[in-house]
Amino acid sequence: MLDTILISVLAVIGVAGTVFVVWFYLKLRSDGKIVENARQYSANVLNQAEEEKRRLVLEAQEQALGVRTENENELKAKRQELNRLESRYLQREEAIEQKTVDLESKENELSEEREQLESSQKDLDETKEKVMLDLEQIASLSSEEARSQILAKAEEDTKYELAKRNVRIEREFKSQADVVARNVLTLAINRLSTDVVSEGTTSVVHLPSDDMKGRLIGREGRNIRTLESLTGVDVMIDDTPGVVTVSCFDPIRREIAKLSLEKLISDGRIQPTRIEETVHRATEDVEQTIWKAGEQAIFDIGISGLDPEIIRHLGRLKFRFSYGENVLKHCLEVGLMSGIMAAEIGANIEEAKLGGLLHDIGKALTHEVPGPHAQIGAELVERYGINQRVCMAISEHHDDHHNTDESFLVSAADTLSAARPGARKESTELYVQRLQDLEVAATSFEGVERAFAIQAGREVRVLVKPDDIDDVMSAELARNIASKVEKELIYPGQIKVTVIRETRNTEYAQ
Repeated sequence: MLDTILISVLAVIGVAGTVFVVWFYLKLRSDGKIVENARQYSANVLNQAEEEKRRLVLEAQEQALGVRTENENELKAKRQELNRLESRYLQREEAIEQKTVDLESKENELSEEREQLESSQKDLDETKEKVMLDLEQIASLSSEEARSQILAKAEEDTKYELAKRNVRIEREFKSQADVVARNVLTLAINRLSTDVVSEGTTSVVHLPSDDMKGRLIGREGRNIRTLESLTGVDVMIDDTPGVVTVSCFDPIRREIAKLSLEKLISDGRIQPTRIEETVHRATEDVEQTIWKAGEQAIFDIGISGLDPEIIRHLGRLKFRFSYGENVLKHCLEVGLMSGIMAAEIGANIEEAKLGGLLHDIGKALTHEVPGPHAQIGAELVERYGINQRVCMAISEHHDDHHNTDESFLVSAADTLSAARPGARKESTELYVQRLQDLEVAATSFEGVERAFAIQAGREVRVLVKPDDIDDVMSAELARNIASKVEKELIYPGQIKVTVIRETRNTEYAQ
């Protein structure tokens, strides 16, 4: 048993030793192969590196050779271009030298010709001087005297020929001018026909009943006095049934009073405060009417681009009357007629129409600015950019001398418009002028705010500034105005001067 176990152990040990020996032997062999393999791999890597080195060296040499070849080609091309430019420069330099030689040759030739010409000119001058001396000796006259005689003769002959031609042209023109002018004027008159408008100095306001008269008069006449003092008109309430008459020479003031009365009658509330408000609104309505009238006038005449102030002054002529003729309608007629005649004779149509339309615009300011209305109108429109030729037509429409054809046409059209039968009434113009002079005389004193001529010029009411004029000074002012009227104005009968001083204090309850 023990032997068996020992034998088994020895057998196991023997097997284990055999296995170890075999394993050790195999390991030794395996390590030798690894080393050999490593050596062989290293040799391969060295070979590959050497081949890669040779390849890179070859590529670098090839690239260097290519760059060198390219640089040599580029340098060769630049040398060729430089040689070409140098050749062109040499050719040009040779051409310039040749031209310089040619110019010097021509300059020498010209110098020789100039010397010859100067010599010839000198010979000619000597010959001319000799001939002139011989002619002076033969004619017994100097050259200046002979020239003067020749020029005088030529001038005399020319003047004679021009005089004959002028006489012939003047005769022909005169023979045709009358016919042409008559045709132009006749055509203009026939193509344009407007109504003759005459205006009196009174307006009638119709009442719904006679009871309204008492309300218009008011307690102790305060309503009617307020209306008259605010508008400057004379309101006549008499026994004529159903009407009230408004009298004033100024159509604008009369229109304001008429509109105010109509509004008060329609509203029914008639008392001083209401009258003031109504008069204020009526004044604004009349201003709007004036503006619309001016716009309609420039639309009818076919002109645009005028300054608003010119349009407003033109519209004021709707309420102006000259010798009984409405000034705005007269201006419109003159403008249209001037344009027609300008078209017939070939003048400037726009300037003629505008000059005719604005020729009496100065009458809108006649009461405010001293001087003739033609000059006032020309200065007014010149301030607002109207061209000088139109201003000249306005200022010259009453003159005998005219600087432009359009100015003459405006003057002729103005005369034609005023010469139509029934167009004007001298007495009305003189009457209105007398009332205007009366108001101007009253407002010439210091402290006077407004003045109104009423009762057909038999009374002038003067409103003064209460801060400047007291009650004692009011009496003295009335005497001074009456004295000035007596000395400077011509009038029938007597004129009543009434000075009104009124103080008002207004407060508002909050």
